[in-house]
Amino acid sequence: MRYGCVSHLREGVAMTGSENSNARILTGECYCRAVRFEVADAFSYAMNCHCSNCRRTTGSAFKPFAGITQDKLRIVHGGDQRIIYGDDTTHDAHCARCGSLLYSRVREGKWVHVAMGTLVDAPSIRPSAHIFVGSKAPWHEITDNLPQYRGHVGDS
Repeated sequence: MRYGCVSHLREGVAMTGSENSNARILTGECYCRAVRFEVADAFSYAMNCHCSNCRRTTGSAFKPFAGITQDKLRIVHGGDQRIIYGDDTTHDAHCARCGSLLYSRVREGKWVHVAMGTLVDAPSIRPSAHIFVGSKAPWHEITDNLPQYRGHVGDS
C-alpha cells in the first residue's frame, strides 16, 4: 500500500472545455474543502456500486460514481492533502484531513471513478444501474427501477 500525492494528476494546470470536447467543467471537493478538483462533464457512465469495498470506503449503503478518463480530472487545490490507498496504477484517493473519498483510479489506471457526492456542480449524467448487488448491505433495500447486476454490468 502506498500513501502520498499522485503525480499524474497535475495541480494548477488550466483545463478548458475545448480540451474536453467542449464539456462544461464541474467542481468537486472534500468535506473540509482542503482538496478541490475540476472534472469535465463528459462522463462515460455512472452507476451505484454496492460492493463491500465501496460500502466501507464511503460508510454508506453504496457508492454513486461516474467514470471518465483520468486526463479529464485535475486537482486544483490541496493535491498534497490527499492520501492514496493502493499503488500508482489503481487506488482510492481520500482527503488526508477529513477522510472523504474523492475518486478511485481504475481500469489499469486509465480511468477515474469520481465519487458523485463530492461534486459541487450537478453532472449531466445519472447512475444507470446498480452493480455488485450480490454483496449489498443486507439492511439496504433498493427501491428504484434501475437494472441490478450481481457483479459488473452484464453479470446476472
